[in-house]
Amino acid sequence: MWEDPIVSEVRQVREELAARFNFDVSAIFADLRASQAALGSRLIRRQRKTRVEPAATRDRDIPRLDPGR
Repeated sequence: MWEDPIVSEVRQVREELAARFNFDVSAIFADLRASQAALGSRLIRRQRKTRVEPAATRDRDIPRLDPGR
């Protein structure tokens, strides 16, 4: 079976990262948060888009397949 070298590299790095933190997900995320905090203003924060929700249609306005019910 063909093996993608990029996927293999990502999996290898993931395994090394997990092993470095003794496979503790909380410790991995704590390290990521510390790394982000160290970058400070170099990180770009995405602006939230405000979405306008369409008006809800009422059930009684929807035609039914069986009008006898």
